[in-house]
Amino acid sequence: MKKALLSAAIIALTVSCTKTAPKKDDLLSKAKGIHERVITLDTHCDINVNNFTTEVNYTQELDNQVNIPKMQKGGLDVAWFIVYTGQDSLTDAGYAKAYDNAMAKFNAIHRLVKEIAPDQIELATTSDDVRRINESGKKIAMIGIENGYPIGTDISRVKQFYDLGARYMSLSHNGHSQLCDSNTGEKDDVWLHNGVSDLGKQVIAEMNKYGMMIDVSHPSKEAIRDMIKYSKAPIIASHSSARALCDHSRNLDDEQLGWMKENGGVIQTVAFKTYVNQEKQNARNEALKGVQTKVADSLGVTWITSWDDYAKLTDEEKADFRANRKTVNTIADKKAESMPNIPGNVNVADFVDHIDYLVGKIGLDHVGISSDFDGGGGVDGWNDASETLNVTIELVKRGYTEEQIAQLWSGNLLRVLDDVQAVAEKIQAGEI
Repeated sequence: MKKALLSAAIIALTVSCTKTAPKKDDLLSKAKGIHERVITLDTHCDINVNNFTTEVNYTQELDNQVNIPKMQKGGLDVAWFIVYTGQDSLTDAGYAKAYDNAMAKFNAIHRLVKEIAPDQIELATTSDDVRRINESGKKIAMIGIENGYPIGTDISRVKQFYDLGARYMSLSHNGHSQLCDSNTGEKDDVWLHNGVSDLGKQVIAEMNKYGMMIDVSHPSKEAIRDMIKYSKAPIIASHSSARALCDHSRNLDDEQLGWMKENGGVIQTVAFKTYVNQEKQNARNEALKGVQTKVADSLGVTWITSWDDYAKLTDEEKADFRANRKTVNTIADKKAESMPNIPGNVNVADFVDHIDYLVGKIGLDHVGISSDFDGGGGVDGWNDASETLNVTIELVKRGYTEEQIAQLWSGNLLRVLDDVQAVAEKIQAGEI
């Protein structure tokens, strides 16, 4: 059962809801009840292997966005921990380095569930596992792969990663991989494969064969079209939102949403400020640049003000920036509270606007929820796992029923996982 939920959720509700006090209490009580009964699942939580040691680990309330204490406080049941690898050169050396990085992250997740906290969190690979572990009172870990780059040119690694617990994989990230083009090609209209490569098609077939969901959150539009064409199973977008509301290449446009619906897949709406309301976020960022820079200078840490500048940093400088980004932003946001004319933060209401749009466009059966925590995600009101209740509160405020909220939080994603695994069984039996 979920533990007591963060009091910040109550504060947020009090501030944002204009109804009379009894109705506020009724709404909060209803939302908390629903939140405790449904299985809440977040499909995208990045990890740092340094947080999976004997001395520093997820049993502690670390200064990151997802760990077991924060999951308990916010009532987040399932966290998909991500084996992420940044894109590098398409060479044997690059593939070897990427593989080593992926294995280090797989090993870290397994260390958490087998050695560090087996009494608190367990690895799930099926929907039945999720329900069984949830009934036991433990938190649930699942594994997704962000960027198929560590596959290299060895498609047998699909099965290897599947056996390690991975249940979804995207074929690219920021930059074209050996498997498919990335959404980042929109910037300069330079493409490597004009969709999915021949090797990528083989990887899709292997993923279908073993029951690993195909994730289309980072690939290009043509690559997504190819993935749907060549996949025998439904696909997911593990952390994307609606391009009609926020014109960013990481979001899906209405045509792509139509493909997702026809395919039977699900789009996991992402609470990443720039993908929720880029205009609002850019205005705030521009206003806060000077404040953030001064804070970083006072702390003596690396700071950059654009992702183009980030790409120019050394690996050590990038790690330093990521480690200190949240602290700098938190202090700057606090200072902004007393500063006039600072644009407001992208918040939970802006995030749920995307859920509303997606539900209206392709139907409730094809929409889910994700955060991209510890990978740049988070909005005001859902800044880490401890504030997860606030999402349910906003859904209740907008009239979603308990059954609908259960679908959004986990039902739809687990249904796709079941469908993908059923297809795999048929392929292995020679039926399709």
